[in-house]
Amino acid sequence: MKTELNIPRHIAIVMDGNGRWAKRKHRPRFMGHKEGVETVREIVKSCSKLGVECLSLFAFSSENWKRPEEEITNLMGLFMMALDREAKSLARNNVRLQIVGDLSKFSEKLQDKIKQVEQRTEKSTGLRLIVAANYGGRWDITQAVQGLAKQVSNGDLTAEQIDEDSITQNLSTYQLSENGVPDPDLFIRTGGEKRISNFLLWQMAYAELYFTDALWPDFKEGELMKAIADYSSRQRRFGKTSEQVIAEKELAETNRKNQEIN
Repeated sequence: MKTELNIPRHIAIVMDGNGRWAKRKHRPRFMGHKEGVETVREIVKSCSKLGVECLSLFAFSSENWKRPEEEITNLMGLFMMALDREAKSLARNNVRLQIVGDLSKFSEKLQDKIKQVEQRTEKSTGLRLIVAANYGGRWDITQAVQGLAKQVSNGDLTAEQIDEDSITQNLSTYQLSENGVPDPDLFIRTGGEKRISNFLLWQMAYAELYFTDALWPDFKEGELMKAIADYSSRQRRFGKTSEQVIAEKELAETNRKNQEIN
């Protein structure tokens, strides 16, 4: 029996394997990152076509500064070039680009370019593309807690009022829009490694995890569809029993049919 595709509202991806892809092709690591940008373009296009609301990509972690200086320089240059080249295309295809992370470490030129592209696409109402740059999940939670601590210190909040909702509302991803963004439904990591690597730690509490050996430059639309098909075959319970989930689904379907009749 063929499983009906259940399209996730929010897909989060750790794009791993650029360097290994280049090594297998006997090319410099930079060429792997360059090819990875081409994959980003295809996956963004595919998600837009499928009706995905939000796509989050882990482009540069706060730990990536430990890499060789030459590679970091090349990555920053590629980031700048990609922003320059893709801005018009994103706006034309109704994709809104937002960058999340501690941008203070980037050059003023790069920070200005980020602001320009965000402003250029801010009226787009289609896919929301979130690129995490100099981002870490622990950093995100830490800055959220610091914000709450300041509110307590100023007398605007009591310690007892701090709850999951208040922490969520102070995360960098929530600040991207008035009502925040939905938590990731599906997390994908390419390249064969099986870890989250400090990406959206709080937000991915109930995400379905999918790991693939495909290196990021090889992760085209067909690989994305495999991940979504696997996601569609799972039952998301959020702490409930299977019976409860099935009963709720049947009730929702009955209500939908009754509304159509009426």
